Amino acid sequence: MRSAVLSRRDSLAPADSLRWSSLIQAQALELPQYLAARSVGLYSPVQNEVDTGVIQTHGLGNNKKVFYPKTSKVDGPGFYRIFSPTELVRGRFPVPEPCEVHPLSAADEEDLVVFVPGVVFDRYGNRLGRGGGWYDRNLAPLNDYGVFVGLAYEFQVVQNLAAEKWDCKVHFVITEKRVIDCGVRPMV
Repeated sequence: MRSAVLSRRDSLAPADSLRWSSLIQAQALELPQYLAARSVGLYSPVQNEVDTGVIQTHGLGNNKKVFYPKTSKVDGPGFYRIFSPTELVRGRFPVPEPCEVHPLSAADEEDLVVFVPGVVFDRYGNRLGRGGGWYDRNLAPLNDYGVFVGLAYEFQVVQNLAAEKWDCKVHFVITEKRVIDCGVRPMV
């Protein structure tokens, strides 16, 4: 399933990807959980993933703390704050990540929304990622606090996905056509 959906996503016309990403981000900016959040976790899109640039610009312009995952072995995995888009540089993988070290604190977790990439999502909040469990390891410490929102194109949503016990579920999935409440509630 992963390879079929990745192939379809990779073959998207740039105009479709741009248009759908714009629609998805517009819905994200209206999500009550995002509007109430003081801290926002984002990802740097690769391989035709849904773009997050509009959310980043809105968050930085509206005094929200904006965080991105970092893979550095020195600082350890986790989410780190940026104050400007220029603070994102190529990391260990060909994915932009924060160059500075301003880790997410316990206070930042209180009103946190994390926008999550994925290859496939289902309506119950299960997610199939890029493989290897890297993003789940970054999300796991936040599982009791953050609201996780998957961003995906409509063709990336299926009825059911098998999930492992270590997989972190998303609370919502936003596509270019709808916002899916997955019925998963944060622990707080």
